[in-house]
Amino acid sequence: MDDPLQKLTALFAKFPGIGGRQARRFVYFLLSRDETELKRLGAMIADIKRDITQCPSCQRFFPKSDLIKESKECKICRDSARDGSLLIVVEKDNDLDSLEKSGTYEGHYFILGGTVPNVEKEVPRFIRIDALKKIVAEKTKSGNLQEIILGLSLTPAGEHTISYLRTILSPLLANTKVQISMLGRGLSTGTELEYSDSETLKNALLNRHKE
Repeated sequence: MDDPLQKLTALFAKFPGIGGRQARRFVYFLLSRDETELKRLGAMIADIKRDITQCPSCQRFFPKSDLIKESKECKICRDSARDGSLLIVVEKDNDLDSLEKSGTYEGHYFILGGTVPNVEKEVPRFIRIDALKKIVAEKTKSGNLQEIILGLSLTPAGEHTISYLRTILSPLLANTKVQISMLGRGLSTGTELEYSDSETLKNALLNRHKE
């Protein structure tokens, strides 16, 4: 493939939720910009790994400028005002952002980084299951954790991942009083958390189902 238009279109088409037609629009948009703007964009893309870090607790990506000397955690995880008895597991950073913007949740987070395909056996390739087990073990040992909320989208992949997480987490919580719950009424089947409005997220959290 020697055509630079085709090459860039194919690259954009790899982005989540982007089809070929939309990818081509991105290419033509870039062609309408001046060279200075394109160089600035290119520099920002090249430097993103340098300027962004990942929280060792919740796995959230955040600017390195938010770091403090005493901790490698993000602002949310090191906020002592957050409710340490609650841990919500979400699929991606955008889901965390949506919950934070809604103002409906004040506990801690863990970002899985994806969902588990129905027929996939090598699960660690898709989600951060080992990191989740470690965080749950640490929080359970501290005695503060009371509830793990499986805050995943009610899509086939999300529901399959919920089932998988229940299987993995239940043995870790066998001798504790920690409950596993999932988002309840408010989210309809097929809904992605990222695109839900604040009132819907509030109802889903308030009406969550506990085991």
